[in-house]
Amino acid sequence: MAEKNYTTVSIPKPLAKKVKKRMEGTGFNSMSSYVTYVLRQVISSMEEEDEEEEFSEEDEEKVKERLRALGYLD
Repeated sequence: MAEKNYTTVSIPKPLAKKVKKRMEGTGFNSMSSYVTYVLRQVISSMEEEDEEEEFSEEDEEKVKERLRALGYLD
């Protein structure tokens, strides 16, 4: 079984209070678990945006032409 490595991150107390309030009713039982989940979501979203930027205008036009040929676009 692989060993998990962790680090400690400090956040301002007012932010920690907001995080605790956001956690209510989520089922998360620790702030660390909740913050880890949120950070993964944010990073995943950012990575998807980066991938979308790699989609060239030429690629976009090819997809549009295919969709037109299939009758999805006018």
